[in-house]
Amino acid sequence: MKPRRTAKPPNIRHYIADHPAPVDAGRLRLTGVRASANGMETSDLRIALFSGNYNMTVDGANKALNRLVGYLLAQGADVRVYSPTVDDPDFEPTGDLISVPSMAIPGRSEYRIPLWLSPRVKADLKAFNPNILHISSPDQVSRQAAAWARDRHIPVACSVHTRFETYFRYYNLSFVEPLMVAWLRRLYRRCDALIAPSESFAQVLRDQRMNYDIGIWTRGVDREVLRPSRRDMAWRRDLGIADDTPVIAYLGRLVMEKGLDVFADSIDLLRRRGVKHDVVVIGEGPAGDWFQSRLPNAKFVGFQGGTDLARAIASSEMLFNPSVTEAFGNVTLEAMACGLPVVAARATGSASIVKHQVTGYLVEPGAISLFADDLERYCTNSALRARHGAAALEESQSYQWDAINQTVVDTYMRLIRQKSAAPQDGQRR
Repeated sequence: MKPRRTAKPPNIRHYIADHPAPVDAGRLRLTGVRASANGMETSDLRIALFSGNYNMTVDGANKALNRLVGYLLAQGADVRVYSPTVDDPDFEPTGDLISVPSMAIPGRSEYRIPLWLSPRVKADLKAFNPNILHISSPDQVSRQAAAWARDRHIPVACSVHTRFETYFRYYNLSFVEPLMVAWLRRLYRRCDALIAPSESFAQVLRDQRMNYDIGIWTRGVDREVLRPSRRDMAWRRDLGIADDTPVIAYLGRLVMEKGLDVFADSIDLLRRRGVKHDVVVIGEGPAGDWFQSRLPNAKFVGFQGGTDLARAIASSEMLFNPSVTEAFGNVTLEAMACGLPVVAARATGSASIVKHQVTGYLVEPGAISLFADDLERYCTNSALRARHGAAALEESQSYQWDAINQTVVDTYMRLIRQKSAAPQDGQRR
């Protein structure tokens, strides 16, 4: 009996034991040592995907993972997702979601830490019989799942979605960063391949000696939803924004590692210069109260999704993204799809998307006065703003989801082919 596709089955942790994964005996040959990628099709794939946050709290990484799973299912592949779950997730998951043991992160209860690969989850994984394992966070469950796969000669792909090691800078724990890099390297070098969302981030991973097989899985945009025509002047007026006032948008979770301090300091400098502008903050998070205290005149509109998100972005004049922790920069691409120029930190993610002085400006991380200079250019020069916004829109149109997700499928196929040709010692069942 195949489990229902829902995030909230009754007593979800017992749900695994009561509803084990179905096994197609005719496809056992595709697993581990018996795998043969010759003539393999997407419909032959059986992907076990491990995530630290598949649908609990919406972010760019899990939106991309859910879209990938949707693409795989549409192509006939079998996918089974393993992740912590909550009773009231931000959105319904795509595909079959199996809960793993977890605990809330102290001080960040919207996230949960996967704890261990329990016997029930192992039994479900064995019954599902994957021919490739995809991990997407460096937590303990993913590490144990990767070891389980290696013991069975099953290839492991790891998609890397953020620069975890940089987070400690924002909590006065910079001394931990080298230890975190070593901890990540220990996992990443044991994977058959890494998958990065941008070439700039892939180069960082190479420089850190994380792995030397690194593919690119960039991101796309839904152009039916995100487009300049979503601009709504009445919505702006309801917020108290005059039609002739340039709006600087912040888009993303309100957490310190997104560069909220740099954003606020740059806006303060712009205000002291007497530059006419307004700020709209799109998003929510644990640092929301702090951010509001630093930007008392900004319009905080909370979390927005779908066409509401598109309206909020398109109703602005520019996006300001000072974050240096992004591996790709989904918010940057979303703004470009709505015809906005972008002022961003010259860091992984945005540096691969924004073309300096063409679709926006790239600034050295933390350079407050330089950020303010470029924001002022857009606030005071509508022709420049329009020209760069049009170029940003055109650039965004090259990011199409189906072609992007197919690159992941190609990576799966290649790893299975390589693993099937490799020597096998001590394989376990």
